[in-house]
Amino acid sequence: MRTASTQQEIDGVQQRIKSHGLSPHLSPGTERTIIGVLGQIFPELKDELERLPGVAEVVRISKPYKLSTREFREEDTTIAVGSVVIGGIKPVIMAGPCAIEDENQLMATAKVVKEEGAEILRAGAFKPRTSPYSFRGLGVQGLKLLAKASKTFDLPVVTEVMSSEDVGMVSSYADILQVGTRNAHNFNLLDAVGKVDKPVLLKRGFSSSYEEWLLAAEYILSGGNSQVILCERGIRTFEQYTRFTVDLAAVPVIKKLSHLPIIVDPSHSTGSWDLVTPISLAAIAAGSHGIIVDVHPNPTVAKCDGAQALTFENFRTLSTQIRSIAEALKAIPTEPGKSG
Repeated sequence: MRTASTQQEIDGVQQRIKSHGLSPHLSPGTERTIIGVLGQIFPELKDELERLPGVAEVVRISKPYKLSTREFREEDTTIAVGSVVIGGIKPVIMAGPCAIEDENQLMATAKVVKEEGAEILRAGAFKPRTSPYSFRGLGVQGLKLLAKASKTFDLPVVTEVMSSEDVGMVSSYADILQVGTRNAHNFNLLDAVGKVDKPVLLKRGFSSSYEEWLLAAEYILSGGNSQVILCERGIRTFEQYTRFTVDLAAVPVIKKLSHLPIIVDPSHSTGSWDLVTPISLAAIAAGSHGIIVDVHPNPTVAKCDGAQALTFENFRTLSTQIRSIAEALKAIPTEPGKSG
């Protein structure tokens, strides 16, 4: 739309799009407003829309993912969760136990990560496991404990939702819904979280290309939910030393292709606590908008992924080093209009 276009003109364009059975997606920006058109596009539509009042130009997006591309929105998307902003210059730390085991474990961890700079508490109530005999979480009871920890320590929470049937229930407890790597192509679930007014943390499927990852995000965006956070959590390669292979190139590549914020999960990708700190620092240096890490009071007795969990002391060290990296990055000039 033109810079000076009126709300009436914007509404008129959207109504015309709907009249053809197509879906308009509004993206207001500081410099211009963009209206995305999704559906079966016919050749004459471009000329028809360009003749409408307030329209500056009509551009066909070439990429298969439409709403997540920079062609649709040039400005970085930022997502506010309470007072926390994800996608800005300051990297956000999400930290907590991989799985909620009991109230003492969760409360003790929440207290420490809050004191040491984490802005969002992560913890799993439902855990998808490779083996059906592994600990699979406390379920609804875990969600209730998570809500209690959130209120006690004034921390927004992120937790995984595993099925479309559970989206409403998990949404009533969580501030951010996590779609895990095993569900990255569960299209019914992606459709369901696309219909709620909650930020969604979408982890990359461990065999997904960048295009497949962004197309998964497209399911959520096309459902009307613009609050998508991408999470690189490692991909499957021939290397067996680490649990997965961290693709740090994903950070600058995704920031080039998409306006969506991206964070990195060094815990589930490496599977080893001693690699979490260096990979976290590398992720922040590469431009990640944050990290999500496992922290546990006593990893040796953890019921889920203890080998990758940081102790409280190790988390304190990591948090201090991240602040140092973030401060150093502030001194590096960035392209105008782009975050660091």
